[in-house]
Amino acid sequence: MKWFIKSNNQTEAQFSNEFSWASLAQTKGVYFLAKFFSAVFHPLLMLTYQMLMLLTVNPYLFGLNSVADPEGLKLMLVVFVQSFFLPGAAVMMMKLLGLVGSLEMPERNERIGPFIATGVFYLWLFQNANNSSVFHSSFAACALGGLVGMFLAFVINIFWKISIHALGMGGWCGAVYLTMRYFSYGTFPCHLPFLGDVVVSMNLVLMLSLLTAGVVATSRLILKAHTYGQLAAGFALGFATQIFALRILT
Repeated sequence: MKWFIKSNNQTEAQFSNEFSWASLAQTKGVYFLAKFFSAVFHPLLMLTYQMLMLLTVNPYLFGLNSVADPEGLKLMLVVFVQSFFLPGAAVMMMKLLGLVGSLEMPERNERIGPFIATGVFYLWLFQNANNSSVFHSSFAACALGGLVGMFLAFVINIFWKISIHALGMGGWCGAVYLTMRYFSYGTFPCHLPFLGDVVVSMNLVLMLSLLTAGVVATSRLILKAHTYGQLAAGFALGFATQIFALRILT
């Protein structure tokens, strides 16, 4: 009888330990996924993604036959360097100089310098896109929307913390909606691994974009980086500035 009770206690303890490890692994897994989605959909990458979308959906806007054309890749590189690499390098320098405590910048006062640096590079990119014959006005509107959104977020950040990830996702969803309505044919051909050549609907792209925005927002909540209000305000601001920018340019 004693052996049976001891055996049961050992089994319960083993089960308890296994359950604790499973819970810990699950927590680490969720945390990793939240960090992963926050990195992949970093706000500074949104303009590069928007350029990729326009080149994929309607490369004829830029006088190209496909997104894989050499000139299209050059445009992607220009956007990536001016909207992600250079602002990211500026923020990294601020981190090395001690002007920014963390690259995640949880405090509002840490965001002032990165906001200014990013705004300068976004203004440069918008000027290049708006005054160049190789860029279409559709992307110039995306760049202006990002610039206006960044400026308004900078002003709001003085008084209240707003989610820049949600701002970027709102801008992305706004750009997808405007592309679907004004710069696409409703569908576009695409080559996908394992599926081959398929025709993709812009309605599907918009739905997936909204779903992705929800995943990113959930990730920011899991990381305890923002509140519901900060996320909602960021998304609404990003979406609205894209519509505003297109109306200004057209």
